[in-house]
Amino acid sequence: MRIDILTLFPEMCRVALSTGVVGRAIEVGLVEAVVSDLRHFSGDRHGTVDDAPYGGGAGMILQAPVVVQAVESVRRPGAPVILLSPAGRPFRQEIAEELSGHDQLVLVCGRYKGFDERIRELVVSDEISLGDFVLSGGELAALAVTDAVVRRIPGTLGSMDSADSDSFSHGRAGLLDAAWYTRPPEYRGLGVPEVLLSGDHAAIERWREQSSLARTKARRPDLLDGDKDRPGGRR
Repeated sequence: MRIDILTLFPEMCRVALSTGVVGRAIEVGLVEAVVSDLRHFSGDRHGTVDDAPYGGGAGMILQAPVVVQAVESVRRPGAPVILLSPAGRPFRQEIAEELSGHDQLVLVCGRYKGFDERIRELVVSDEISLGDFVLSGGELAALAVTDAVVRRIPGTLGSMDSADSDSFSHGRAGLLDAAWYTRPPEYRGLGVPEVLLSGDHAAIERWREQSSLARTKARRPDLLDGDKDRPGGRR
């Protein structure tokens, strides 16, 4: 898979992409990550990428020619072009799994007040939001999407069983992950549930399913009561 990130702060992205799971996936050739500076597509020697909004108002707007030309310079036919935006659909695990099946993703990071609307009309195929809050730019959101997508690519993790039991995954029916324990078996008066030490794998899995459901009821009941089309929504 190739992931293109279009940004005004390329070094911010490059540093993050060089570490952890994503960095290893790039190193072994499972992922190609290309970060492009939007200023390279400016039409003047000053690298201007924004201008005041028509009709007045506070803030500056990213210009359509800059972003459209940047997208067209990297996009392969059929590749999704995703705007990281508060107006986007909330990012969820099933979206990460969906996007991991593409050969290329183009992620466009905003800054300033927003985008010229013609960018959406001309080149954007999807918009994603991390939640109901505002960041200074789309870089952190693009990196979060990249990480969530890359870990779903076969070969990225040591075992896909780990990813399949993550919170929100199909292996957990879209619910939160179960509680987990490791050595020592007792710490400050707190022990490990006996079933996890039993060696009975069927009983352990039943315990983990119950733990997953109990944790979801306590912390994210909306995952149980929400949209029935979502995993976990039918319980």
